[in-house]
Amino acid sequence: MKWAEILSKSQIENQSGLERLQAIANGCVVLSGQNNPREKFIVKISLLLISLVVTQTATLSPGDYTRTLMMGEQKRTYLVHVPESYDPNKPSPVVLALHGAAMNGSMMVWFSGLTKKSEQAGFIVVYPSGTGTGPFLVWNAGGFNRKKSEGKPDDVAFIDKLLDDLGKMVKIDEKRVYACGMSNGGMMSYRLASELSDRIAAIAPVAGTIAIEESKPNRPVPVIHFHGTKDNIVQFEMRKENEKSFMRFMDVEDSIQTWVKLNECNETPNTETISKDGDTMKVTRTSYGGGKDGSEVVLIVIEEGGHTWPGQKPPVGFIGKSVKDISANDIMWEFFQKHPKK
Repeated sequence: MKWAEILSKSQIENQSGLERLQAIANGCVVLSGQNNPREKFIVKISLLLISLVVTQTATLSPGDYTRTLMMGEQKRTYLVHVPESYDPNKPSPVVLALHGAAMNGSMMVWFSGLTKKSEQAGFIVVYPSGTGTGPFLVWNAGGFNRKKSEGKPDDVAFIDKLLDDLGKMVKIDEKRVYACGMSNGGMMSYRLASELSDRIAAIAPVAGTIAIEESKPNRPVPVIHFHGTKDNIVQFEMRKENEKSFMRFMDVEDSIQTWVKLNECNETPNTETISKDGDTMKVTRTSYGGGKDGSEVVLIVIEEGGHTWPGQKPPVGFIGKSVKDISANDIMWEFFQKHPKK
């Protein structure tokens, strides 16, 4: 249909609803019979609105996208990377990658390096952003005292709505939706495992522990946790003198034991060294198997490791060292593959 073409009333009536909208937007329908400036303005506005609707509802092909959601009156965003191997006819696994405090989704892309792993393994990776001022955002992962927690957003509801929105754009494998996160994002992963267990198959917190007061999942959720022994921000062992007045969270051992009990795993673990002779740091894996519905809890300990993402170069020196020979992305994806939602 050409822009200059004027459709008759009978032609319009024979078109579908979408075709009618497109005809109006393209200026093919003259409502008053006179092509006046006001009418042209209305047509242009119609075209803009239609383009926005199409953008928000179109399916996603391989590539990178930014999505926007409204949570009440608050605008929230998330980034999506769809790998080249994505087949819209087949359900695809999804990994939620949650940034740390004073970061955002865009920063988590380069901090974690998960987009590269997404391309290698074929999963869709999502980088949501928390809330706050400018680029320095946080998650409501729990742990704030009562006064500080007032007015905090419901980030569990945000992730729930995000998954609904993403499901309109791509074909999601509902049994293989996973969450990982750095620091405050790792704490949020634990919260999702507790409060959104009907949708989250397994989690992989990195340098982040449990911050909510009580965990009550509806089903067992497998956990693999990465932590450095020299983490100076979320300490491996929490001492009273290191507790923050504005926020409380568990140490690593308490977090692990919480989920060992929740998943009904064996109390006696199996520990092995997974680093090799000559590697820059010693890395061990402690596994609590035998959990309900095949669940397990695994702790990856990086000796001398800091507040970092294993396998990735630290962006700044003060957060400590990162192991180069062990990749959190490789290990967590191997773990996720073993644990679809049951």
